Amino acid sequence: MSEPITGRKPRTDPVGGSSLRGGRPPRGAAGPAVAADADRGTLLQRLRVVLLTAVAWIASHLPEGLVIRVADLAGLVWYHSTPARAARARRHLARVAMVLAERGTGSTRARAAATDPKALERLVRAAYQHAARYYLEVIRTPRMTARWMRERVLIETPDVVDEAFESGGAVVFVGMHFGAIELPALYLARRSGRRVSGPMETVGDPALQRWFVRTRGALGVRILGLREARRELLAALRAGESIGIVGDRDINGRGVSIDLFGHPAPLPVGPALLAIESGAPVYLAAVRRDGPGRYRARVARIEVPTEGTRRERVEGTLRHLAAGFETAIADAPEQWWAVFHPIWPDLDDDPAGSAVER
Repeated sequence: MSEPITGRKPRTDPVGGSSLRGGRPPRGAAGPAVAADADRGTLLQRLRVVLLTAVAWIASHLPEGLVIRVADLAGLVWYHSTPARAARARRHLARVAMVLAERGTGSTRARAAATDPKALERLVRAAYQHAARYYLEVIRTPRMTARWMRERVLIETPDVVDEAFESGGAVVFVGMHFGAIELPALYLARRSGRRVSGPMETVGDPALQRWFVRTRGALGVRILGLREARRELLAALRAGESIGIVGDRDINGRGVSIDLFGHPAPLPVGPALLAIESGAPVYLAAVRRDGPGRYRARVARIEVPTEGTRRERVEGTLRHLAAGFETAIADAPEQWWAVFHPIWPDLDDDPAGSAVER
């Protein structure tokens, strides 16, 4: 999901989730269909976007190793300066580690955090560093060319990827707040040669909103406001376009409670509803970091029940998605940066979607 840098506007659409963002579009890809708010914003807001653009250019031209080290350092500063946020991440990562230890799955590092407080704290610190790397990847996305992806990204499930694209029709790609969130849609745009549509919440800064719309449009992603997201996404699917939506956090508070790592967590219904209403297949896409500048990608087909009531089909789809989330997260729970936000109601008294010390 595109985490806004500034305040939010109220959400009104039940789709929930946000866009999977991509890289430079193929030739002929259309730009964004949804423009930012007509208000140009204040002078300060416009200057902030100019600064952001300059920082993005600089970060894209500095040596990769250097900017990664800077991001990791920023993550550590962030960790030490936001104790409440760290406490939330600690609770969530402890739960994931305990479940992985019980199941005997996931990395040794993650399972160790179930019983070793020092190992758990290392996961928390690493989570901050990976979150900082995410923001670095956002501004360095233009460097992620087709050649860059071939050299840097190892696809662990090539047969499933081929299956997802072989029909040439509409596909619902579900992403997560995990690892390199930008890369799934970047790969989708390059592999399909077609525009990708996805929802994104409107930020309170009009100038920043225009920056998101402009930069994502240049990368082949049509940004949709949440108010019209469900209607537009369904229309895109029926027109044969693929869409990307992040589905591991209930942002608008209208999710359905589904077991996630053994405990009820609300998940957004948008991906399931869109799949059921359009008949498009659903694939979960996750890309995790595998060392500096290296990535591993995995795509999994998600079963969409064809029998039962509408609610039963939605819940069944969400259960399959939750299982897919668990499999992806088990490889690197410190890269699941949803841990900084409400996930399980029993671990967090805040309403879904609230923020703690962003």
